[in-house]
This record gives sequence, structure tokens and C-alpha cells, in this order.
Amino acid sequence: MTARRRDSALVRPYVVTDGRAVPTRNTFDLVTMVRVTGGAPSGLLSPEKQALLNLCRGGALTIAEISAYLLLPVSVCKVLIADLVDEGLLSTRAPIPRAMRPERNLVEEVLRGLRALR
Repeated sequence: MTARRRDSALVRPYVVTDGRAVPTRNTFDLVTMVRVTGGAPSGLLSPEKQALLNLCRGGALTIAEISAYLLLPVSVCKVLIADLVDEGLLSTRAPIPRAMRPERNLVEEVLRGLRALR
């Protein structure tokens, strides 16, 4: 390895999650939406948790996106997200089920109507 290797690459996933492999909540999917609640942390956060909060301040992201942006395994992200949800710093919601989405032709009709207003 070169001397320029990032220090975070040296940290093992079990260190980031305090040795836990399973989140406190088992309701997260790859497409679960995550967003910041605006609460203040009760204490110091790990660098990974702080990076996760900063990333989510830009808007809602899926767990898959968070994993990709932070370069962390999905399982690690799920544990960190569960910790932050338990602290009240993040909120999550399942994606909208396909059955509840509007029909494609309705969305296209609305889009045509909006374009006609220009």
C-alpha cells in the first residue's frame, strides 16, 4: 500500500459498528428513504455517523445511495442508521408501494398540462 492510503480504509467494519452486525431495527431495505430530523446529537458522534448526517442534510437518500456515497458496506450503514434513528437524529420511511403510485398516463397528462402553461 502507498503512504497516501486513507486512514478510514484501515478501519474494519466491526469497529465502525462497535462490534455489532445487526441493526436494532430490522425494517430497513436498500430503498428505505432516510432523512435528517433536525435534532441535536446528545453527545459526540463517530466520524462515520457525522458523515452520514452531513450527507443526509442535502435531502432524503436511500440506504443504497448512502452506502455508495460513504463507501461503506450496506450492513454497516444499516447499523449506523438504526443508531441515529434511535437517537432521534434520522427518520426513515419505506418507499411508496407500486400499487399506490399514480398511473403513468396521468403523470404524463399533468406534465403536458404544465408544459402548456409556459
